[in-house]
Amino acid sequence: MRRRQFLGVLGGTAVAPFAATAQQAGLPVVGVLGIDSANPFIGAFPRGLAENGFVEGRNIVLEYRWANNQADRLPALAADLVRLRPAVIATVSGSAAALSAKNATKTVPIVFTTGADPVKLGLVTRFNQPGGNITGVSFLVNTVVPKQFEVLHEIAERSAPIALLVNPSNSNADADLQNVTAAAKELGRKLVVIRAASEKDFASAFASLAQQGVAGVVIEPDAFYSARISQLATLANHSRLPAIYAPRDFAEAGGLVSYGTDVGEAVRLAGIYVGRILKGEQPADLPIQQSTKVQLVINLKTAKTLGLTIPLSLLGRADVVIE
Repeated sequence: MRRRQFLGVLGGTAVAPFAATAQQAGLPVVGVLGIDSANPFIGAFPRGLAENGFVEGRNIVLEYRWANNQADRLPALAADLVRLRPAVIATVSGSAAALSAKNATKTVPIVFTTGADPVKLGLVTRFNQPGGNITGVSFLVNTVVPKQFEVLHEIAERSAPIALLVNPSNSNADADLQNVTAAAKELGRKLVVIRAASEKDFASAFASLAQQGVAGVVIEPDAFYSARISQLATLANHSRLPAIYAPRDFAEAGGLVSYGTDVGEAVRLAGIYVGRILKGEQPADLPIQQSTKVQLVINLKTAKTLGLTIPLSLLGRADVVIE
């Protein structure tokens, strides 16, 4: 972790000298707010900035604040960023960070990324004219959770229930549960709900899944989970559980199936928007971008290890098959 990021984790005034020095040198400061510093998609953000000619250390300074998976810290971290008088604040991991930034300032431009509907969340009033000081990128994550359940239903043994692993700290948890419950009812499939809010919960969660004899597990889209993709894939495979998660990285890390949008692309688009604002455009004039392309990735190596046969109808719909 870079020194600036490390200090950013600490919060408070420890990072203020960096911002002050940058402002004295005439460099714009961009605050970056997120739930977890292990976010695997954060590298796409500076790439988006670079497309508008902004490179950290050359003509811009990035000030990071991470909540260490403690959502209740986000409002204070957002307020701390506002005190640094940044040119823009970007939120790169989830709805809670976006809402915290919006509540912290009505004047500093904000660019968010969220897998939920930003209008329903109350971030903006309209997609085409967000108004105020906020805009961003919306990508299909939470809305595809019922489809993930359907995909796993095609693979998993039919007489046993399918589980949903959910983070109770996620602001979308209730909506995800409602949507998956509806999908399970429509398919006539029993649903088991398991909650895990921290790494120490993972072992007991997967042990509970095994004890309840579930046929597979849908992993709720969540920034904390996304930072631990390899760990979740390993736990699922060790428990011999077919598992599905949104990011393609999950299948590439050994998970059975991934189905969802490219989150890294959404974060890159947010970086592009930040660059446009730094060049003088106003958030109110930048419509919410929607990243709607989804990918189905199936790992046949993992299927073989788990002793599963993937239906040909599903293989035919896959965008990528890992063999």
